[in-house]
Amino acid sequence: MESDFLVIGSGIAGLSFALRAAKHGSVIVLTKGNAIDSNTAWAQGGISAVLDPPLHSAGDNCETHVADTLDAGAGLCNEDVVRAIIEEGEETIEELVSLGVAFDKDPSDDTRFALGNEGGHSKRRVLHSKDTTGYAIASALIERAKEHPNITFLEHRFAIDLITTGKLGVVTEDRVLGAYVLDEQTGEVDIFRSNRIVLATGGCGKVYLYTTNPDSSTGDGLAMAWRAGATISNMEFVQFHPTCFYNPAARGAKARSFLVSEAVRGEGGILINENGEEFTLEHDLRGSLAPRDIVARAIDHEIKKTGASCVYLDVTHKPKGFMKERFPNIYKTLLNFGLDCEKEPIPVVPAAHYQCGGVNTDSNGRTTIRGLFAVGEVACTGLHGANRLASNSLLEGNVVARRALDAMMKSYPPSSPSPLSPKIPEWHTGDATRIDEQVLISHNWDEIRRLMWNYVSIVRTDNRLLRAAHRLRNLRKEVREFYWGFKVNSDILELRNLVTVAALVVDCAIRRKESRGIHYTLDYPERSEKFLKNTELRRF
Repeated sequence: MESDFLVIGSGIAGLSFALRAAKHGSVIVLTKGNAIDSNTAWAQGGISAVLDPPLHSAGDNCETHVADTLDAGAGLCNEDVVRAIIEEGEETIEELVSLGVAFDKDPSDDTRFALGNEGGHSKRRVLHSKDTTGYAIASALIERAKEHPNITFLEHRFAIDLITTGKLGVVTEDRVLGAYVLDEQTGEVDIFRSNRIVLATGGCGKVYLYTTNPDSSTGDGLAMAWRAGATISNMEFVQFHPTCFYNPAARGAKARSFLVSEAVRGEGGILINENGEEFTLEHDLRGSLAPRDIVARAIDHEIKKTGASCVYLDVTHKPKGFMKERFPNIYKTLLNFGLDCEKEPIPVVPAAHYQCGGVNTDSNGRTTIRGLFAVGEVACTGLHGANRLASNSLLEGNVVARRALDAMMKSYPPSSPSPLSPKIPEWHTGDATRIDEQVLISHNWDEIRRLMWNYVSIVRTDNRLLRAAHRLRNLRKEVREFYWGFKVNSDILELRNLVTVAALVVDCAIRRKESRGIHYTLDYPERSEKFLKNTELRRF
């Protein structure tokens, strides 16, 4: 299949781009699984934006939002990128509302949006739709995309690898030509041809044993870009959300990865230990509302110091009915697990949440391969630096999607003549057979995730990182044998991508001999000006 634009991913980044690009040509949107299975749909808290008076908080402005973002990013944010994205916040909200997203209004004045607060923000500037903001955004965008005549929406399509002139051995400027894509329902591999490809595949949370991410977050776009030769930046910075619901008796993926939004702390929730003490104040004067890296390390320290299995998020001091009204999904889900959060504190632990690094891009999503753009969590634009400020991610996804299209239309619009492209060879499985022992894949998947959790999580050391690197080298060989020895399916492809991303996280972490933001190592506990730069890797 051929299209003017090929979008891989169905979250806010991919669909914001697709809806705008459809005005200029044909768009194909590919998504593995169902369209709603994206990180966007799982986002609870909201989207940060500074709005014109009288809609914004008193005293808030873009400069304050920029300052909060730079502070959270621990010196590694690109200030020009931060400013560019934040200044387009109001345009993002207007666009989302026009597409059918209903943000909550102020109960006392329905001409104003209700604005929440989250860790690291000095003002209330987070718009929300109860506690399912991401789902509200994703649902609206999917509906609009499926209605558009220029958009072909294909679900259950797993992008295997990008096709570039470099990979085909053409000695010219390396540019993208298309992608090999697995039809998960038929098992066939098809060629999707396009000179303009947007990676919007989300993050890699499933590389860790405990994560707030959906099962689809296996780093697919990042791994594809790496194999294609794109530059990767700052993968040592994996953010751990401080408050993932902890219930060892609960069963199922939903129970193990249920996020208790940071907005709960923004509305007065307090982190306490089993003795009822607000321990976070020992680590930062902002207490439970400090940036996520500080709060996650405080929880990790408290659990290790006391030997407890978890800490607690206490909202029992809030008025009766508050949680049910403001956070209905969280309240109902916890109640289904047998916990009434208005009567007893919520047991929580940190869990892998968001990658702040990714495919290296400029503020327009442009990668180091011509025609290939990356938008959203898969990309490293310079907005987040060494630690993401809460609720900046949905904003980034929409703004950079808009900027990416503008950049494409200026550099190589669909109306311009396409360069001569070499013939793309069909996909061949060779002598590969169907795998008959699924347990082999499951075992390696589990080993990768446990290894990353034990050696490369909130607190690191050189020894742990080197052990992880050594084991991952062996695992990559084993996974390579799976990939070449058996007919591809989604399980093999996800395993291949997971081990690639795990190795990138470890390799970047080994190179950063300091502690900064969410990369904390006991061997180098202080920041160093020597490492006031991005960690960049590229495959040659």
